[in-house]
Amino acid sequence: MSSIAELLVESLAEHGVRSVWGVVGDALNPVTDAIRREDRIEWIGVRHEEAGAFAAGAQAAISGRLGVCMGTVGPGAIHLLNGLYDAAKSRVPVLAICGQVPREEIGSDYFQEVNNDVLFSDVAVFSATVSTPEQAPGLIEQAVNTALAERGVAVLSIPGDVGGLEVPKDTPVPRFLEPASNTVPDAAELQKVAAVLNAADKVTLLVGIGAREALTEVQQLASTLAAPTVLTLKAKERFEENLPQEVGQSGLIGNHATKVAFDGCDVLFLVGTDFPYRDFLPTGKTVVQLDLRGDHIGRRVTADHGLVGHAQPTLAQLLPLLEQKSDTGHLDKARASYAAWRKRQQQFTDPAFDRKPKGLLRRKVDNPDARVRPELLAAAVDRHAADDALFTTDTGMSTVWLSRFVRMRGDRRLVGSYNLGSMANAMPQALGMSALDRNRQVVAFCGDGGLSMLLGDLITAVSYELPVKLVVFNNGRLGMVKLEMEQVGLPEYGTELANPNFAEVAKAIGLTGFRVEQPGEVEGAVEQALKTPGPVLIDVLTNADEISVPPSPTVQQTWGFAIAKTKEFVESRE
Repeated sequence: MSSIAELLVESLAEHGVRSVWGVVGDALNPVTDAIRREDRIEWIGVRHEEAGAFAAGAQAAISGRLGVCMGTVGPGAIHLLNGLYDAAKSRVPVLAICGQVPREEIGSDYFQEVNNDVLFSDVAVFSATVSTPEQAPGLIEQAVNTALAERGVAVLSIPGDVGGLEVPKDTPVPRFLEPASNTVPDAAELQKVAAVLNAADKVTLLVGIGAREALTEVQQLASTLAAPTVLTLKAKERFEENLPQEVGQSGLIGNHATKVAFDGCDVLFLVGTDFPYRDFLPTGKTVVQLDLRGDHIGRRVTADHGLVGHAQPTLAQLLPLLEQKSDTGHLDKARASYAAWRKRQQQFTDPAFDRKPKGLLRRKVDNPDARVRPELLAAAVDRHAADDALFTTDTGMSTVWLSRFVRMRGDRRLVGSYNLGSMANAMPQALGMSALDRNRQVVAFCGDGGLSMLLGDLITAVSYELPVKLVVFNNGRLGMVKLEMEQVGLPEYGTELANPNFAEVAKAIGLTGFRVEQPGEVEGAVEQALKTPGPVLIDVLTNADEISVPPSPTVQQTWGFAIAKTKEFVESRE
């Protein structure tokens, strides 16, 4: 005979789940005990459930498989919520196993009781409470299958008196389905789109991570249409070094070449992307959009022609209908702008660089020891990191530096909180990816604010021998917030951070720690840090963030209405 907890854990192991993240606690003790006795699953006890949810989501993002985390009654479940929101907005499958008070106490305002169904109603595609052994197998299958099919979060709540109950004899172990991967639009719709693309003089592609499995087809598409190709941040990992037509990213992290590509086209073709920053997208263009989800079609920019399907099989059927374009003028102009911008950016990676270039937002440096430019640090990591390294970045300026100076060559992968935009994601996501393969290099670009928010889970890296490499951009600031304040004319306030020596903190916990304070130290320290076995933290004192930005009209579009209203408020108070 098996208990509900044993049935659940065995079904996850059979599906290929390799680790479960969480904090042990009373209601879920039967589940953690079942994990203890299941050799195929590793229990990783984090110091904060939020870190566990981030780690599980990162595993799902990298592997395409189910990630699993746990939080016990009340507060433990609540702590999962931010990491689960990140998984939901990133559209990765995660199962959250949550404790609940005993059945007879549900609804009585019992100690630690919260209503999990209400708590997770906005984040979960499925949520249910297991009440009897008879319903357990069906609910387990429903939860996981829904998470996999809808690429979202499923929540199973298990009351404290339920997990240890025995299921009926000969109850089969739940089995989970794999979603279909060959959805294609109707042939007539493909013919219409082909006619539009063939008639266009200038086409620009905006390619997202939804096209990840269609590299060959996107290469052929860009070549056939002579189309400059703007990549979303998440699409860097697959296309950046494999697409001669790419012109980088748009938005604040982007460059002027993307504006040239957008403004100069007749037809904009969105492939596998839900790029949210509509103010950076062009107007007055014919728009074609290909996405697996029909509800994504037209929600950022009006789509004249929508194609619902998987990118790879859809493009494979579209390509034979397209005519080769001979005029490469539009592509050449965008690529020339991109090449010039990249050349200008490289001057910032010189350790001896110390002048104000055109278009740079200069910041006052209060700490005379903080002399390392963040561009120099990011470029050094790019040179020394492995060609199959897994990268993650904290939200904010750390993402800017990776976007601009780390190329996703080889088999490099990239995960971040790029839809939710949470703080504190990089380190726990790195832990999750490292647990999948401790022999593969994992590099996290950590902001000082983000790292310190979940600092306790540095202990997790040591406890479970997760050899992550944590690169800390220690500028003593919430850098992106500071940039936003400057853009609207506000004085800096509340962004300064009184940081410890993170390298010494890391050493006290058991990591290898490096401290870098001068530009000339960066190259050697980065090389040594990335080669050092085990978990490593490199604490680099960087300048308060300076960033070269796109032309001012584009920057104004970033904040748009908010900038105008904030300025009105400031002026009204003067």
